[in-house]
Amino acid sequence: MSEWVRALPILPEILSILMWGALMTVQVTIGGFILATMIGLGLGLLQTFPSRIVRALIAAYVEFFRGIPVLTQLFVLYFGFAQIGFKLDAITVAILGFGLNGGAYLTEVFRAGFQSVHAGQLEAAYMIGMTRIRAMRYVVLPQAMRVVLPPLANFSVGLLKDTALASAVAAPELSFYARNLVTRTYLSGPIYALTALIYVALSLPLAHLARRLEVRFARGRA
Repeated sequence: MSEWVRALPILPEILSILMWGALMTVQVTIGGFILATMIGLGLGLLQTFPSRIVRALIAAYVEFFRGIPVLTQLFVLYFGFAQIGFKLDAITVAILGFGLNGGAYLTEVFRAGFQSVHAGQLEAAYMIGMTRIRAMRYVVLPQAMRVVLPPLANFSVGLLKDTALASAVAAPELSFYARNLVTRTYLSGPIYALTALIYVALSLPLAHLARRLEVRFARGRA
């Protein structure tokens, strides 16, 4: 309790710093999520094509990035690339690292979603004159989203929490500022408690949005 008493005079300053870190966390989460979704959707779609070479290359990418911890990938992008002359800022590294790692997982999610749609529907789309791209966009993808959405929503919540790993490469996100504040003030209890509450406050809207989207995509399901 004494820590909370000592924290009261500087509580506004602590909250303002943590909220700035929360904004950076949201930025990394959105950037990583968009990149991972684009990779997952694109590679998941390519896996539906008959080319064995393409599928083998995608499988290699998936196994490679799923087999390496995301923290190691962040270190390689931040420190390894700097050794060969490609210095990236910490936020860019965080977005790339989480995007590439998440893309490997979402590739399999989208592949499962596409495969859940009966092949007869794709054939019927061809029969009425649709190209493969139009058939995938208007026939397959809307139905696949009903399968993809729950794991996609869970991924977004998990990604938000995993952004704490970016503090290891000095990305100025929430955990990074919390750790610096603790080092400066020695008020670990109040600072980490407030940090945890901010993470919860950020996660709850994502979970609520995921439930609403699930209801929306479930409408009209036969």
